[in-house]
Amino acid sequence: MSEFTYTITAEDKDLAIKQILRQRFQFSARMRNKIKREKLVYLNGEQIPGWITAKPGDVLEIRLPEETSDFIPEDIPIRTVYEDSSLLIINKQPGIVVHPTKGHPQHTLANGIMKEMLDRGQSFKIRFMNRLDMDTSGIVAVAKNSHCQASFMKQSQAGLVEKRYLAIVKGLVKEDQGTISLPIGQPDPERVERAVVEGGSPSVTHYQVLDRFRAGYSLVELSLETGRTHQIRVHRAAIGHPVVSDHLYGESNPFLIERQALHARKLAMLHPVTGEPVSFEAELPEDMANLLEKLR
Repeated sequence: MSEFTYTITAEDKDLAIKQILRQRFQFSARMRNKIKREKLVYLNGEQIPGWITAKPGDVLEIRLPEETSDFIPEDIPIRTVYEDSSLLIINKQPGIVVHPTKGHPQHTLANGIMKEMLDRGQSFKIRFMNRLDMDTSGIVAVAKNSHCQASFMKQSQAGLVEKRYLAIVKGLVKEDQGTISLPIGQPDPERVERAVVEGGSPSVTHYQVLDRFRAGYSLVELSLETGRTHQIRVHRAAIGHPVVSDHLYGESNPFLIERQALHARKLAMLHPVTGEPVSFEAELPEDMANLLEKLR
């Protein structure tokens, strides 16, 4: 269960606990109502109503409602990068879908997380804060409560979330760094492919070349200002440097690697509970590491 604590200060001495809850915590009105309804407010370890006042030095503790998910538990390896009572950060392996869909109702990351949760005797609702394509590896962040998910969304909208990716792309990219600003849309609603289209959603990708290889490939680091579906893949293909083995966007090369050579390397944000900056990194998977060795 996630817990939030706050030490009462001299400035709080005339405030009721419910006022402190509203002013000192970033909970939504909906969450505050849940906390009140389920009596999850504690002062110095004792459950209390919201109308009383506290004295400086008292410790206010807010517990969030217990929830759980109902995904079918499956024995799928979960590579944990970081975990606390509010966040679960995973290094997703390639070839696995993040959550169940019509096409992939089982055998997903969510099913693996569900089994690990039950095995540990934990209970939380699995809320994905970001998504990766099936064949993209790297950082996937899970919020263990709605407050953390809402905080992440607010931070994303305010430009406070940093996402960095590594991609091996076809061709020798001339510029050491640059920005791709091209609108992305879905030409055919019946197909998964996206494309650069007039009137599409504004989409911005920044890139920096980390290495170039004589065989005619480049290693680039990318960061996103926007988070459109397939954004990196569409933008790289649009400028003539598609991600290696990205068959959906015209670059199939299974002799080099069997999936698109794209990895979500880093995620940085403010921790939803402490407000402190946190940064998470995922090791490059074996197939991309092997490809880089070949190219070098």
